[in-house]
Amino acid sequence: MKVFIHDVSICNGCYDCQIACKDEHVANDWTPYAKPQPETGQFWLHLTEHVRGQVPRVKVAYIPLMCNHCDNAPCMKACKVGAIYKRTDGLVIIDPVKCTGCKSCVDACPYDAIYFNDGLNIAQKCTGCAHLLDSGWKEPRCVDACPTLALKFMEESEAQEYIAKAEYLKPERKNKDKPRVHYLNLPKRFIAGTVYDPVEKEVIIGADVTLTEVGSKNTYTTKTDGFGDFEFEKLKVGKYNLVIEKDGKRKEIKVSTEKDVSLGDIPLT
Repeated sequence: MKVFIHDVSICNGCYDCQIACKDEHVANDWTPYAKPQPETGQFWLHLTEHVRGQVPRVKVAYIPLMCNHCDNAPCMKACKVGAIYKRTDGLVIIDPVKCTGCKSCVDACPYDAIYFNDGLNIAQKCTGCAHLLDSGWKEPRCVDACPTLALKFMEESEAQEYIAKAEYLKPERKNKDKPRVHYLNLPKRFIAGTVYDPVEKEVIIGADVTLTEVGSKNTYTTKTDGFGDFEFEKLKVGKYNLVIEKDGKRKEIKVSTEKDVSLGDIPLT
């Protein structure tokens, strides 16, 4: 059984995966695996951009959205004509010949990964390039095209180290749908800033920065770097107390991580 692994932390947003998917499926008829994907309106793998923070500290995370090839796929249950099936390698396929265009699977998919082709009157989605795998390829086009190896296609038995640390786009549905697309390092919240001395008009290097989550014992510490910068990553949504100290000077700031927070320049007086 195969799984997809995507490490968000090493995806550079080149869009090669999305382009490769289009190149493989637009204007190409791979029946009985899939009919041609339309040039526009469908992205069987859609790389999405998530902009985080505020100027001057802004980050972008890239997350691919695709069929999760669920073991307990809601689309399969919704299909009344048996057009959707799971292969022995774990890939879920919509048979383009059997599909009657009822759209039940489109509505049932909680990941919005199934598209409807009005011209052909069929539902369509990622096939995991099953037609290539059956002809000898080791991985789908999207994985083959990834230059940073952020996207992997592996045997489930060999991916246990990744799966143990994996996250899911809809964690509340993990045990219900049992998705086979596993994400690593999905973006959480961050708090960042730059500490400076307003009298000397210089950044402060080596200041102690302590972050404490309100209502819990979770405490994180770091020091400002050679540019006076500090950052706390992978934080939960919540309220925090931030304390900055150096040479007897102290500043306390209350921060909420409803959004990522770039505090900008912080004077320590």
